[in-house]
Parts: sequence; C-alpha cells; structure tokens
Amino acid sequence: MNPETSGEFITLARVVKTQGRWGEVAAEVHSDVAGRFSVGMRLRALAPGVEKNSGKAASAGKVSAGLRRELHVRELHIRELQIEDLWPHKGLLVLKFAGVDSISQAEELLRCELQVAGSERAQLEPGWNYVSDLVGCSVLDHGREIGRIEDVQFGAGEAPLLIVADHAGQKLDVPFAEAFLDAVDAAHRQVRMKLPEGLLQVNAPLTAEEKREQQAHPAKRKRVDKTGRMANLRLRTEN
Repeated sequence: MNPETSGEFITLARVVKTQGRWGEVAAEVHSDVAGRFSVGMRLRALAPGVEKNSGKAASAGKVSAGLRRELHVRELHIRELQIEDLWPHKGLLVLKFAGVDSISQAEELLRCELQVAGSERAQLEPGWNYVSDLVGCSVLDHGREIGRIEDVQFGAGEAPLLIVADHAGQKLDVPFAEAFLDAVDAAHRQVRMKLPEGLLQVNAPLTAEEKREQQAHPAKRKRVDKTGRMANLRLRTEN
C-alpha cells in the first residue's frame, strides 16, 4: 500500500525524552532525508498505543454513539503541533513546539510518534527508493518468486540486506545491490533480481548442525561477504 495515495500517515520521528526547561523535547529521527524538519512545519503527535493511522475522517452519513466515543478518544491522543525551533543534540533532534512551554507539557509528548500525511512524504530523486516501500514486496530471482521482504537491514556490508521470508517461513539475506537488481516495480509490489548461483544457499540461516560445528570450530566455517565490492543502491528511510 502506498502511503502517498492511501490516506495513511508516516512517522518521521519519535519523542524519547524532555530536553530543557521550556517545553523542548528530544526525538529520534526515522528519516534520513536531509533538511526534513524545519521551523513552521506542522506535525501530528500520535500517543503510544494508538493505531498508527487512527484519526482518519469518518465517512459521510450517520455516526454511531460508539464511533463518536472512539473518535473522541482518538482526539485526546492525537495532537497537531507546529515546530517553533529545532537543533541537533547528541544524535537526537531537539524540537520546540508552539504552545508547549513547560516540562510538564513536554512530558505529555513522551514516546509520541511525530507524523505527516503520506502525501507529504519527501520526494525522492530518480533511482532512490524508500525502505518502507520495499517491505512487503515480493522478490523474484530470474523471474521465480523466492519470498517477501520483511525487513531491510544496514551495516552488514556495503549493500543493505533484504530480509526475505520464503514460502516455508525461512529467512533469507538478499543483498540489495545494483549488480543484482533488475528492477523495482512499485506498482506490482515486486523487486526483480538476478542473483548469482548459490548466493541464496550461502546466505541461508545456519542449520542446527552447522551452528554446533561453528561453535566447536569458529574459524572453520565463515560466511562469505554477502555483498563483495558492489555499489550500494540508494535507499531512504521514512516510515
């Protein structure tokens, strides 16, 4: 489902603590798009425990008493905020919101997700992809479906790893590398690849016997570098 066209919201950051005496909060950022936050920007603060895409407008027509109560509860846990000031601090982003002027007011925002509508997601340059757009896509290797993407992990090599669950539920690590990629078909939710022969077997999880062997002889069996010297495809994180 494309958040830009489905009416859904995407999370750009999450408040982790208060910061200072005048209502500032510190947030961990879930977007790596440069300059994503700015003074005057409006965000939706979603309280913890509330469904991510709560708060959509009710359809026209009669609204039941139960639905009215549900919408009222949602309103209590969803706030519209405007950034008054911001600055980076020790790996976090400090945000000062208009109308939030004390520590007690800032505490009300703890663990809130800071969101924008999917239609406000940052536009990417051609050739870039959002991680959130890849999750849930089918992965095809030389035209054969091998599973669906459950996660994307960084730091294991020069290329990100697609964590793919095959039809048996087994997890496969597939390098999202330009050398292997045929196409990303967002419309059909497919990532088409041409993987080298044997790569899936090499990157499959260890069997119980292999784990025991590796524990007994740590240097005997080493995984090959899953990526080699391959160009890193261009990914952005914005959930």
